[in-house]
Amino acid sequence: MKDRYWTLTMSPNIMKVDAVIRQEKGDGLMHQWFKRLLLVFVAFSLIACNTSEEQPSTTENTNVPVENVQDGPVLVVYFSWADNAVLEDDVDAVSSPSVIAPGNVEQLATWVQEESGGDLFSIRVTDPYPSDWNDCLARANQERREQARPELVENVSDISQYDIIFLGYPNWWYGVPMPVLHFLEQNENDLAGKQVYLFYSHGTGGLANSVSLIEEAIPQASISDNIFDCYEEEASSSQEAIQNWVSELGYSQELE
Repeated sequence: MKDRYWTLTMSPNIMKVDAVIRQEKGDGLMHQWFKRLLLVFVAFSLIACNTSEEQPSTTENTNVPVENVQDGPVLVVYFSWADNAVLEDDVDAVSSPSVIAPGNVEQLATWVQEESGGDLFSIRVTDPYPSDWNDCLARANQERREQARPELVENVSDISQYDIIFLGYPNWWYGVPMPVLHFLEQNENDLAGKQVYLFYSHGTGGLANSVSLIEEAIPQASISDNIFDCYEEEASSSQEAIQNWVSELGYSQELE
């Protein structure tokens, strides 16, 4: 009788059992089947053992809860023309709409405060600006040329207690109103390490160089590049947009 070879391969454990049964002349039929059965029994025993060791755990929890990123008190600081002008009787509400309370930035700041639950602070000067838009811009441009720092009515009593600062302002002459820079410089040390978010209204100038001016005033603060902006004429209809922005940043009262 010829020699006979069996090869038994088990997947997916990548274990190969080669069984060679050499049957010589004179082997009995009973002895031949006994060796075959014994080989199969050993092979399946090894496979069952290996499978139990490699079985992955199904109890691992892969659901990670989303937590509110808010890690401290919030302060909403803003500068608005409406808060810094003496309203004349003959002011033109059409050509100078943002001077009539609430002004553009004041309205935006109020919505940020409502969404975040933070404290609200208005930057105000001791010498109010004209309520005529052209006259206001003329004074703002002069202050910019002279690098003036208009005197402020008051400062935040303890700005160090806040971890998150929202700062709102209008774009005046392609930059930041000088009272805003004065406020930041007064609080430069206390704003070191604080997270600052900017929001502003503008005409056609956009951000211009306002961000770089703010970074120079408070170099140790962390100023986010996630900035909210809107055109002046769109400010009054931007409540949903700016409150969604605050919520997406993780500072909505609803997330607490």
